[in-house]
Amino acid sequence: MELKEEGCPIGSSLSDSGTIVAVTEDECRLEGQGAEKSSTKKVFQTLQRKVLELQRVLMDHFFRMTSQRVQSLSPEDQQRPQGSWKWIKRMGSLMSRMANLIWAEATKELKFKEPLPRSDPRCDIKAGQQALSSWQPDQPGPRLGGFEAAFVSHVLSRRGTGICDLYRANFQSYEAYQRDKYHKEKNPTGYINLGTSENKLCLDLIKERLSQRDMNQIEEDLLQYSDWQGQPFLRKELASFLTCYCRAPTPLDPEKVVVLNGCSSVFSSLAMVLCDPGDAFLIPTPCYSGFAFSSCLYSKVELIPVYLESQADSSFSQLTMDILELTLTQAKMKEKKVKGLVLVNPQNPLGEVYTRSMMKEYLAFAKNLPDPNKTHMIWGTSKDFGISGFRFGVLYTHNKEVASAMRAFGYLHGVSGITQFKLCQLLQDREWIDQLYLPTNHSRLRKAYLYVAKRLEKLKVPFFNGGSGLYVWIDLRAYLSPCTFDQEQILCQCFQDNKLLLSRGRAYMCKEPGWFRLIFAGDQLQVKVALDRFCQVLKEHKKDPRLKQLEPAIAT
Repeated sequence: MELKEEGCPIGSSLSDSGTIVAVTEDECRLEGQGAEKSSTKKVFQTLQRKVLELQRVLMDHFFRMTSQRVQSLSPEDQQRPQGSWKWIKRMGSLMSRMANLIWAEATKELKFKEPLPRSDPRCDIKAGQQALSSWQPDQPGPRLGGFEAAFVSHVLSRRGTGICDLYRANFQSYEAYQRDKYHKEKNPTGYINLGTSENKLCLDLIKERLSQRDMNQIEEDLLQYSDWQGQPFLRKELASFLTCYCRAPTPLDPEKVVVLNGCSSVFSSLAMVLCDPGDAFLIPTPCYSGFAFSSCLYSKVELIPVYLESQADSSFSQLTMDILELTLTQAKMKEKKVKGLVLVNPQNPLGEVYTRSMMKEYLAFAKNLPDPNKTHMIWGTSKDFGISGFRFGVLYTHNKEVASAMRAFGYLHGVSGITQFKLCQLLQDREWIDQLYLPTNHSRLRKAYLYVAKRLEKLKVPFFNGGSGLYVWIDLRAYLSPCTFDQEQILCQCFQDNKLLLSRGRAYMCKEPGWFRLIFAGDQLQVKVALDRFCQVLKEHKKDPRLKQLEPAIAT
């Protein structure tokens, strides 16, 4: 069993942004269709075929109409399909409702519980969602629906439709933020993002350091294709850097370093190297959502949650051998092929740091001692140095075969030579790191945390932070009535409607609804304005949460 440990040597979080697992085949299909013996079942099946035939006929008709409609539109109108095709979407929605109503009445009358079967694939957006059955988007956002989904399915493959749906669901609010960012003078009513884990506290120091003369010595080789494993000079510096700050007992080998464009790229590539589609990793939850998102797109590896239980004081139970063993046993009973254990250290979103003794226990559980060839570490500069825009992540593995296989992914996920040069210059400046950057970063992190903690305490909002990371894990269960994930989604949408982005607990595979991750490592003025909006939303939501439940129905 392989174990992957995410080391974060400087003491902040590795990862930012849900979690997807469980690729299943045609969950909506009737099992054993055609094998039923009862006459009632035959009637049921006949009705099923008629409903599907009706859907196919209607879809053919609508697509013909759409094709004619598109050809008649001006180029300007074709760029605005939402307005031009409003009538088509409405008709498509009515058609879907009609088919669902017929099916619901039939199953009710015949006392069967079978769901509506898979119909014309152009109507079906479930194909891409089946792989997301246990994952919810990090940010609230409307999924494709009605005729819009059918039209997209007509253009894209089933896989493409699923990816499109996944992207829109997960990043629609982030796109809105990118188009309408807050600025204290130019755009004071714009979005403030406390949902994406970015360290913005020392951008002044980073900008100054990256502007110095030694950063701008461009050689011709840096403008060409890089070594797919990473430039030798950077791998050498990374081996030295990680040896120092991870306190490795022996110097790390540059030949076992692999550089790719981000920790999520490293993780998804590593999962493909270690696993076959359908294999699984155990991961303590709530957990970082980005790994699951990337594994959905590429590796198709299932992440099995090891649930950490919330406590009365809004903390969470520790990861123990008993919990690990129980989860592993349950996975084996379901015939899951578990290939390893994923640990994010510091834990994201809880901010806890695994101690040395705890790590030894987890390694023993994963049957990795004394075999370092099955331990793989991922690290990045996004959080420690606040340069997420560099898109950089590194894998260190003792296993030569794994390192060799990972090189192939540099073809698609490599880092530009200029970026690698600047990173090398930055990491080798230990005097600047130790005497200026780290002390300042730690001081500002502490100050920002204390400010947010004070505001939350004044609001009497429980929260948890394990002592590290860029965020607090806040408990808003008291604002959900009833306390369900649907209500969590509604509250998250309320924040978004007030131009505030937070990450909700469902995106982190949290077992209980009502938890949110709030980033405090941002501009102090923006954080203050964001918390003012946060306070206002809670005040309005607490007043009468039932009105919020009616909003989706009123909107339709």
